[in-house]
Amino acid sequence: IKGDTVKVNLPDGSVDLAIMVDVYHELAWPKEVIRSISKSLKPTGKILLIEYRGEDPTVPIKTVHKMSVAQVNREMRAHGFELNRKGDFLPIQHFLLYEKSRTLKE
Repeated sequence: IKGDTVKVNLPDGSVDLAIMVDVYHELAWPKEVIRSISKSLKPTGKILLIEYRGEDPTVPIKTVHKMSVAQVNREMRAHGFELNRKGDFLPIQHFLLYEKSRTLKE
């Protein structure tokens, strides 16, 4: 399956978990990509984002490649998702699991 810059080209309702590792911050069209992923998710499907910690100046990555939890949460809420789980077990990255907000599920 080959997607493009705005669509993932996955069948509607076919995905349990979409994983993006150090990708979300690079998206030119995040709203469109997340909308496309959302359509591909099963009703209980989730999106997992792994992003370098924007709050931590010791993470040896350029700032443009980092995101804070607050920033990711704000953007994902705007896309209709809410934080389901946050893991702090990765040394320099956030582990952020999102699910469709209750209003989208109803």
